[in-house]
Amino acid sequence: MGIFGRNNSSTPATATAVDPSLAALTGTYTVDASHSSIGFTARHAMVTNVRGAFTDHEGTLTLDGSNPAASGASITVRMASIDTGAPDRDNHLRSADFFDVETYPEMTFRSTGAEQLGGSDYRITGDLTIKDITRPLSIDLEFNGSATDPFGNERVGFEGSATIKRSDWGLTWNAALEAGGVLVSDKIKLNFDISAIKQTA
Repeated sequence: MGIFGRNNSSTPATATAVDPSLAALTGTYTVDASHSSIGFTARHAMVTNVRGAFTDHEGTLTLDGSNPAASGASITVRMASIDTGAPDRDNHLRSADFFDVETYPEMTFRSTGAEQLGGSDYRITGDLTIKDITRPLSIDLEFNGSATDPFGNERVGFEGSATIKRSDWGLTWNAALEAGGVLVSDKIKLNFDISAIKQTA
């Protein structure tokens, strides 16, 4: 099944058979923030993981079941909504040491292409912008399927992850530990669990 991504390059996408049943999924979908999660995991003090999420985000998926190359995604995250369960840490992450949310209030991802890895697994590529720095990002995704919920909404679901180096986006603050190493890892794992509702005419 190939339904996700937009290929803006001049190189033709690899031809794959399109399942006719996917044509019914064609349309524009709005990310349901109340049933979706955009989170992260970072190593803390070299020995444990800190997990957090951004609770304020929005996005749009454009799916074309008959012509996968015409599909795409756009996600916007409000950085002040970061929540790791520790208010002091969250305030530090909002500060100029990290995200500087007053100057750079949003993080965005805009897709540029996608490929099917096999079955329901995909890799979507695009541009991730943090603090006005834009770099390419690839996200491995699993298409969880589609369904009509009890309220009559047509939904699709995706989950996936990507690993980045925060220093690539200018996030370099750290503190040395007495025993060696640093307080916060450079490597960050991003986690996505997306439910999106098909827009009606």
